[in-house]
Amino acid sequence: MKKIKTIFAAASIALLMASCSTISPTMLTQNSVGTKVGRASGTVYLRVFAFGADWSLQSAAKNGGINKIATVDTKVTNILGIIWTFETIVTGE
Repeated sequence: MKKIKTIFAAASIALLMASCSTISPTMLTQNSVGTKVGRASGTVYLRVFAFGADWSLQSAAKNGGINKIATVDTKVTNILGIIWTFETIVTGE
């Protein structure tokens, strides 16, 4: 019985500390990749409340000083389905 409680406690702690992060390509253009990288991110709670979060393509390009966008990637991080972080990653010149 003690062994089962230990396993259950360890599984509970692992679940509470778990998060999932994925990066997916969103767009590719014929512009050269260049050396500049721009990022814009925002956090959303319960997939409803964003409180002014801005992870737009325009913000990411502006943050990186990019005029010609080559690639766009989207990174989504999820913590227990409660806290979601969305990040737009832009490369270009």
